[in-house]
Formats: sequence, structure tokens, C-alpha cells
Amino acid sequence: MTEISAAMVKQLRDATSAGMMDCKRALVDTNGDFDEAVKLLREKGMASAAKRADRETSEGKVGVMVRENVGALVAIGCETEPVSNNDEFLAYAKDVIDAVFAKGADAASELEEQRVALTAKLGENIQVAGAKRMEAGDGEVLSYYVHGPANKVGALVRTKGGDAASARSLALHLTFARPTYATRDEVPQELVDAEREILSHSEEVLSKPEDVREKIVEGQLNKKFYGEAVLTEQTWYRADESTATAGKYLQEQGIELLDYAWYAVSAN
Repeated sequence: MTEISAAMVKQLRDATSAGMMDCKRALVDTNGDFDEAVKLLREKGMASAAKRADRETSEGKVGVMVRENVGALVAIGCETEPVSNNDEFLAYAKDVIDAVFAKGADAASELEEQRVALTAKLGENIQVAGAKRMEAGDGEVLSYYVHGPANKVGALVRTKGGDAASARSLALHLTFARPTYATRDEVPQELVDAEREILSHSEEVLSKPEDVREKIVEGQLNKKFYGEAVLTEQTWYRADESTATAGKYLQEQGIELLDYAWYAVSAN
């Protein structure tokens, strides 16, 4: 039997948000197979439907820069809060966002020597967790939101139509709901099929009469999968009777979403 290490348990927990003991049991039951352990946790309803753990770090800063028709959003991750507030760390973060604003996301790699030197000096793993540059065309608007004062999550959007306040609210929603896809059309079919299979074998569905299981699965797929992972189908962060979803909000405000990015350097 494969030995289940603490690192394996932590990796599974980071990817699924399931409890530590649940993760360990899942790894034991699947003989250390990570993918099978994720599937097992999903079938038991213990794992998130569309968590993007690759966009998250334990600490760090998210910064944004918008000047006229150009905007940049950057996330720099580190291991502890004191380092995230260190002057040299913040100076490096500013250098990264300046480079991305001027040249594009790939420009962050031009500062690799600076990153390596800072990592050695501060004794922490420092990484560029995300970088995005946008340029607005005629009739288009760039809007952003960074949640202060910690500045651990932020979003940048490029839109057409609507007003500035509504576009900013959209950016705020992104930092709250953190979608994986903008619309259903973007979701790979193989991912949908895999999710449908997981739901079909969940304890909740198998406990119901066979003739209603398919309907239950489709309902859960809409609510638990699309409703969490797809922006236009997420519950609007300030939902009321007239605005149930982000998609309806965009329609009501006359906003066309052209591009977006959100980054977070903490799980919460």
C-alpha cells in the first residue's frame, strides 16, 4: 500500500477544500491516486465543484493599474503576511505591474532574476500568481476592483455599454464569486460529462428512486456546477428579486463583457 504523506493530504485539501481527515481517508481508499481521490470526495459531496487552486496562494498582494485605455492586473504570492507587507516585496510587485502594463503579461518573466534574489533574501517562495494586460478600444471601458485594505483579491474587466458604476460592480462580483468560465459555451464538454458522472454516483442521487435520478442530476449540474463555475449563471453578489444572476444583471445594465481577469492570493 502507498504511504500517504502529509504533503499528499495537503495537496488534496488545497485542491478540494475537503477536511484533512476526509482527504486522508480518500487517499487511503484510492491507494494514493490523486485523481481518484478527488473523484471520490466529489461523489461524497465533500469537494468543491470548480475550485481553481492554481490561482491561489497563502499570502501576497494583488495590484491594478489603469491609465486611459490600458490596464494591468497582477498577483504576487508569498508565504506569510509580514513578507507581503515588506517594502522590498512591495517594490518588486510594483516593478512587475509596471512591466506588465508596459509590455504585457509575459514581461513579468523579465524580472526573474529580481524574483529569485528576493526569494533568497526574504527566505520565502515568491511567485507571480497571475498577470493580465488589457487594452480598451473605441467605446470600450476598463473597470476594476481590489478589495482593501489587505489587497488579496482583485479583478479587471473590459466592457462595452452600461455605466461606470455598473461595470465596477461587475468587477466586485468577480472578486466575490470567482468564476472559472464566463459562459456555458466555454466549459469543455468532457468536464461536463465527468461532472455528470460524479453526480450520478453520489450518495444523494443513489438514495433516490431510479426514475427520478436523471432529473436530479441535471438539476444539480445546473445549480452546483454551472451555478458555481459559470459567471453568467452565478447568483449576483447583491441578488434581489429583479436580479437573480450575473447574466441577468449584465442584460439589465446593457453591459457586454469583452474580457475579464480576477486573481486571489488567499483561499478566502
